[in-house]
Amino acid sequence: MEIREATTDDVDAIRSIARESLNSTYTDFLGEDTIEDAIEKWYGEDFADEIDEDHLVVLGVEHDGELIGFSQSDFIGQQHKTGRILWLHIDPDHRGGGTGVRLLVRTREKLIEDGAENVQAFVLENNEGGNEFYANHGFDRASKREVEIGSETFTENVYVEGETGDEEWAAIDELEVDDETVYVSYGEAARGAKAPFYGTYKTEDAEELYAWFCGNCDSLENTMDTMGRIECNVCGNRRKASRWDASYL
Repeated sequence: MEIREATTDDVDAIRSIARESLNSTYTDFLGEDTIEDAIEKWYGEDFADEIDEDHLVVLGVEHDGELIGFSQSDFIGQQHKTGRILWLHIDPDHRGGGTGVRLLVRTREKLIEDGAENVQAFVLENNEGGNEFYANHGFDRASKREVEIGSETFTENVYVEGETGDEEWAAIDELEVDDETVYVSYGEAARGAKAPFYGTYKTEDAEELYAWFCGNCDSLENTMDTMGRIECNVCGNRRKASRWDASYL
């Protein structure tokens, strides 16, 4: 699994994912016509021109060469001090397994890398699952605002990052991997050749590292040598050695 910046070549896939995601999650309070109007307004012909604008950040999640999700964020304020996560969509057929959490963590990292001093996230008040997602992964509800979708007006909740230090900001997700329950810390990543490895724990308090979760194939089957090199035994994903590798001596 790779998370990368989206390009104009991804516009059709982004439009399709947004449509499928909205129809899967929002039809309890958004009509089909409203959703289609929104898709056309947000991801129509102009979106291909907007995707490369400096104030917009669009990241895509790619799995086996196919785009399966994306996040859409922007910057506001003097010198782009606030990064806002406007949408985070995962194709319904690919939900679960921490894909959304990984995308959230990488989106936050990207916004901070690009100069954001704080990060906000927005989700419609009626979307119970979306509100729970942000509340469970490092954000606190701070305020509300009114937004127009099609010809209707809805309430949108505004979330801000919780009161934790940056080094402690680690979204932890409970997963069933190889018939055992583990807790994967997506904020604790080690760069791999194909995808990051994530620190994994047996308990939710994350006190003692248990294993490394391969972000490419979702496996815990890997080995680490004395130099800190990790190799996944399933897909061959590799983490390079630490700076103490003998080749640097």
